[in-house]
Amino acid sequence: MRRTSFAQWPCSVARTMDLLGDWWTPLVLREAFYGIRRFDEFQSGLGIARNTLTDRLRRLVEEGLLEKREYQRDPVRYDYVLTDKGRDFFPVLVAMARWGDTWLADEAGPPVTFRHESCGHDTHAEVVCAHCREPLQARDTRALMGPGFPPKLVERPDVKRRFAV
Repeated sequence: MRRTSFAQWPCSVARTMDLLGDWWTPLVLREAFYGIRRFDEFQSGLGIARNTLTDRLRRLVEEGLLEKREYQRDPVRYDYVLTDKGRDFFPVLVAMARWGDTWLADEAGPPVTFRHESCGHDTHAEVVCAHCREPLQARDTRALMGPGFPPKLVERPDVKRRFAV
């Protein structure tokens, strides 16, 4: 089945979802943050089909989130290592975990917690304003057209309703 591409949409959420595209890709990235680097470790840890994993790793390498590094020549085998672009995805995963801990964890509590090694405390994601450091909440935030918004869409009535101009 062919899926719709969001790669050209004027929306960073849509473009990100176009890259992630399915439930396996964020889980592969999560495993990479846990220190998994080798194909067989990804495969056994996730229980993912080999062909599906091959496709997800290829896509993450092509998009620059992972880098392949040869660790064996005969036969050739690779580690999959997070790049700067890949490491920059960490706050997204931690924010997803926080939401899941709040709304989906059972009475036993969160299945995974995060410790901030710099201060030694357990922590969670918080999305704050980059300027004043107050929490960002939908009721206090509005979307504006950014400099990359396509000029040809600005006059559409449905677009005008969505954005403060």
